[in-house]
Amino acid sequence: MNTRRNPHLTRRAALLAGACAVALPLAAQAQTASWPTKPVNIIVPFPAGGGTDAFARPLTAVMSKNVGKQFLIDNKGGAGGNLGAGIAAKAAPDGYTFFMGAVHHAIAPSMYAKLDYHLEGDFVPVGLISSVPQVIVVNPQKVPATDLKGLLEYLRKNPAKLNYGSAGNGTSHHLAGELFKLQTKTFITHIPYRGAGPALQDLIAGQVDIMFDGLGSSATHIKSGRVKALAVASNQRAPGFPDVPSSTEGGVPTYQVATWYGLWAPKGTPKEVIAAMQAELKKALNSDELKASWTGLGSATPNLWGDDFGKFVTAETKRWAEVVKSSGAKLD
Repeated sequence: MNTRRNPHLTRRAALLAGACAVALPLAAQAQTASWPTKPVNIIVPFPAGGGTDAFARPLTAVMSKNVGKQFLIDNKGGAGGNLGAGIAAKAAPDGYTFFMGAVHHAIAPSMYAKLDYHLEGDFVPVGLISSVPQVIVVNPQKVPATDLKGLLEYLRKNPAKLNYGSAGNGTSHHLAGELFKLQTKTFITHIPYRGAGPALQDLIAGQVDIMFDGLGSSATHIKSGRVKALAVASNQRAPGFPDVPSSTEGGVPTYQVATWYGLWAPKGTPKEVIAAMQAELKKALNSDELKASWTGLGSATPNLWGDDFGKFVTAETKRWAEVVKSSGAKLD
């Protein structure tokens, strides 16, 4: 057997390997430069009609128009937003599936003993989409209060008489209610739903009395008069809702809760695709159309991207862990 190396073949192999090393990145760049070439799915882990959905739909409509390809919402509700998150974490990182989660997903690690996803390990942070204060809304036929002070007075005279609906166990709606009870020394029975949309429908129908909701999902119902907004959980009034007092004005200045919504990509998604998505998001969020829509939903236009958004999520996860511990909140 001849074990001597053929110098010509060795050189040819080296040249071929070098050519492949150059060609592969160029091919990847060519593929991502044309992104998207087909519809892009945005997994929303709550049913239609909730806060995440309220921001996702106008956003994807503007992006579809700008890009010329469809950005499609895929509602995967259940388990307080964790079902859809788990599905998104297992999606192919090919740049055609993204995950629009919320503050709920920063709360979940403190509420659930086991999750089938890890927000910071299974995803790449893309950007913050919106941030709105929680709002205390009531069914005006069931709750005889027109402001926060009136609600507190009624709750103290009628302990355990009222209930509140949430988007599910461990969501910001749930924790916002528990935090309110802790700070005001009142009691309201928690009723979890499979999303803010179904909870809101039962609030309007009178099946539940109160919600500590994200302003985005309650906005249209507040404006129509189907629900009554008593206060936003902030030290100042919200954009687009100048007639709704702040919790500070209502006598509970420590009660400050915001619901935020963000976009993530499955881990392994090409950096070039994430950069392209960020560019399209910035273009859409800076459009007059979405700025007006965000104001109508009580939100300012955010500017937090990539690693900075990731650091924000880490801080929120720690903050809500402290709230869970202090309030003693448990899964019902």
